[in-house]
Amino acid sequence: MTGISTTAAPAAFAACAVVPVFNHASRLAGVVHALRAHGLRVLLVDDGSTDESRDLVARLGAEPDTAVLVHPANRGKGAAISTGLLWARTQGYSHVLQVDADGQHDLADVPRLLAAARDRPAALVTGRPVFTSSVPRTRLYLRYLTHFWVNTLSLRVPDTLCGFRVYPVRTTCALIERHRIGPRMTFDVEIVVRHFWTGGEVISLPTVVEYHGDGVSHFRLGEDNLRLVHMQARLFGGMLLRLPVLLWRNWQRPAPYQPKPQLRPRE
Repeated sequence: MTGISTTAAPAAFAACAVVPVFNHASRLAGVVHALRAHGLRVLLVDDGSTDESRDLVARLGAEPDTAVLVHPANRGKGAAISTGLLWARTQGYSHVLQVDADGQHDLADVPRLLAAARDRPAALVTGRPVFTSSVPRTRLYLRYLTHFWVNTLSLRVPDTLCGFRVYPVRTTCALIERHRIGPRMTFDVEIVVRHFWTGGEVISLPTVVEYHGDGVSHFRLGEDNLRLVHMQARLFGGMLLRLPVLLWRNWQRPAPYQPKPQLRPRE
């Protein structure tokens, strides 16, 4: 893996997309093409794929506005996202749009998330899933349990498991470099909590999530839920130390983000 050793000066607002890939061949090409249709340069981080995804990533990387970084062995989704964020910083991007490679996100909502990030450039903008009937019941119930814990840790973040979000690059990279954030599925949760703890705004926008029959999920119910429990226990002490500040922020409750009205062109 190369290309993340120097840092370029960030533009006022410049976003790219980062897609972590691990054996996601079935829908990856469609995800990449949809992101490029929104005018985004796409970085694919191949996290040690062992199937045809590796060749597909290489072919997509040869297309315009697509870059590739490779982890020789699987390190986890969080590690892949971290690699992408650090790369984006070197390229001068101010924001990274994170999208999962399995095609479950409604990429028609990309402009909405980017517009919120442009309006509030210091905020972390995340999707708040609106699930179709395709969602597995077990996954849904476990999400509710995680949301309970996260709301306890932050007091005001409704969803931290959605992999469809926009990061402010510099502040997020600073968190990655300052803390030992888990390299696997816990990354999505912990990075949002720590962003909020440092005084950052978290904007949640509803977005439809569809689970496809040919989609690939690498969430392991036993192992990854144990990691989540361990992370929540570890962060609970940090929440207690910050409790007076969190209660103060919760009491203040600033006005929620309201998207700016879109002007329609004259007919």
